[in-house]
Amino acid sequence: MRRAIFVIIGLSLFVPVFALAHEVYVLDGATIARDIGTISPNPLDAFFSNKYQFFFWGFICFVGFSTIFFMSIFHSLEEHFAPAFARLKKYAAPVARITLGISLLACAYQSALFGPELPFYALDPNGVTGLRIMFTISGILITFGIWTRLGAIVLLPALWLFLVERANYAPTYANYYGEVLFVLLAGGGMYSLLDDTRWLPTAMRKLLHEAGKYAWPLLRIAFGISIVYAALFAKFLHSNLALDTIDKYHLINYFHFDPLFIVLGAFIIETLIGIFFIIGVEIRWNALFFLFWLFLSLIYFGEAVWPHLILIGLNAAFFLHGYDKYSIEGRYFKKHLLEPVL
Repeated sequence: MRRAIFVIIGLSLFVPVFALAHEVYVLDGATIARDIGTISPNPLDAFFSNKYQFFFWGFICFVGFSTIFFMSIFHSLEEHFAPAFARLKKYAAPVARITLGISLLACAYQSALFGPELPFYALDPNGVTGLRIMFTISGILITFGIWTRLGAIVLLPALWLFLVERANYAPTYANYYGEVLFVLLAGGGMYSLLDDTRWLPTAMRKLLHEAGKYAWPLLRIAFGISIVYAALFAKFLHSNLALDTIDKYHLINYFHFDPLFIVLGAFIIETLIGIFFIIGVEIRWNALFFLFWLFLSLIYFGEAVWPHLILIGLNAAFFLHGYDKYSIEGRYFKKHLLEPVL
C-alpha cells in the first residue's frame, strides 16, 4: 500500500497541468504596464475551440484529485501515517513564524514590499528609509520570537499603506496579512527567545488566548485567497500578462496547445488549489503539488527566490500542520487522533 501511494503521487505530479510563473516577476515593467493598461482576451473563449482537450484534461485532473482524496481517508493509511504527522505538527507554527520573519527581512534588504514589482519608493518616495527600518525591526522580532506580537504590530502601518495605495492588487499578497494575523493570535510559540505578553493588558491577553484557535483557519483562508486572486489578476483580468510570459519563454514548446488555452488551464488549476486551501480539502497534497511547480518555476524561469520564501515556508507549514477543525476534511473526516493523510 505504501508503494502504491508513492507511485500514484509520483505519476500525478507529472500529469501535464498548466502552471506558470508569477508573471509580474518575470516580465519587465514596460510590458507589465502595457498589459495591465490594455484590454486582455477572455481565457474562457479558449473553451469553445478546445472542447475535447478541456474535457479530457478536466477528467484527468478529476481522477487525480479524487484518487488522492479517497487514498487520504483510507483508514489503514491514516493509522500508518498518524504517528509521523503527530510528531511533525508541533513544528508547523515555528515554520510559519520564521517564514514571515525571514520574508520581512528579505523585503527590507530588497527595499520592496513583498515583491520586486512593489518597490518602497513607489509606495512612499519619502519613506523608504522608514519602511526599511520598520520591516527590519519587525523581521528580527518575529524571526527570533522576541515579543512576536509587537513585531507584527510594528508592521501594521505598512500593511495599511499598501491596502490604501494598491487596493486592487493587495489581495495578491493576502498571505502576508494572514501571516501577520497568525502571529498576532498565536504568538511566538516554540523556539521563541522571549515570547513575553506581560506588556499587553490582561483583557487583551485573554482575548488573544481565546482567539488563538482561529489562527490556522485564518492563515489557511488568507493563503487560499492570495492564490485565487493572483490567478484572477494575471490569468483572467489581465491575461496578456500570462500570454506574454508564454511567448517570452516559449512555453508552447512544452505544452502543445493554443496559448490562450494554456492560460485557461493555469487559471482553473490555480483557482482550484486556492479554493481547496480555503475550504480545507487535500491540504497536504496541495502543499506538495504547489511546492513542486514552484521549484520548477524558479529553476526554469530563473526567478528571484526572495519573493517566493513566503510561499515555500507556508506550504511547508501547511504540510506539517495538516488539518484544523474548521477545515472540511478536518471536521468531517478526522477520526479522533487520525486525520486524512494528504
